[in-house]
Amino acid sequence: MTKRVLVVEDNELNLKLFCDLLKVHGYETDAVRDGRDAYGRARAFGPDLIITDIQLPHVNGMELIAELRADEQLAPVPIMAVTAYAGMGDEARIRAAGANAYVSKPISVMRFMDVVTGLLTAA
Repeated sequence: MTKRVLVVEDNELNLKLFCDLLKVHGYETDAVRDGRDAYGRARAFGPDLIITDIQLPHVNGMELIAELRADEQLAPVPIMAVTAYAGMGDEARIRAAGANAYVSKPISVMRFMDVVTGLLTAA
């Protein structure tokens, strides 16, 4: 059965890159550009993994992660944060918010796919 990945990213180039990478590796993707739409889309799509940017318009990634973790249906779904936040303590803060993994931008394609594979294998 094909694994489903919801990608939440407001930057069009990053969104295309992430979805293209995932599709090439056999994953089904759904894309959301606005944090306000991500929660509803996650409930409807039923992803096996959620990849989210942290800097999103309207609802930031940290708020989105908290909302997903508070939902009984979505709480078990692994979340991978992909962000340009790479300062001291950012990874710890993002993980404390409920993200299972953290990948900094600009991404390494190999690292990105290794983390995706690891999260979906562990799930």
